[in-house]
Amino acid sequence: MHDKQLRIRYIRVLEKFFTRTLSLLKLEDFNKELFIQRTKKNFEDMNRVKPIDLHSNYLIDLKDFINKTMSYINNPSDTFEEEKAVLLKDANLLQKEKKKKSYKKEKHKNSKFNDGY
Repeated sequence: MHDKQLRIRYIRVLEKFFTRTLSLLKLEDFNKELFIQRTKKNFEDMNRVKPIDLHSNYLIDLKDFINKTMSYINNPSDTFEEEKAVLLKDANLLQKEKKKKSYKKEKHKNSKFNDGY
């Protein structure tokens, strides 16, 4: 397989883990045991793919989010409320980082043609 294909596969697996984790965190009837069980399973699926060096800020932050999630899973607290709040905040910041590239600032918006009508 080419390096580009391996890179794309690895990125897709990282994002799949992120979306699955986020959907579990946002459930109204959040269950800590179910979250831990499914997150461990998702992490095992992620480990099947060969890791590749990533250089974009979003992807580095994504790997950090996954590492933080797994550290919380391996050492959970009794209520898991603080961890859940931290993970949700980090997830929102990650989504903001990803969407930042899709928005462009409109240059010279005051110099548009205005014919007075």
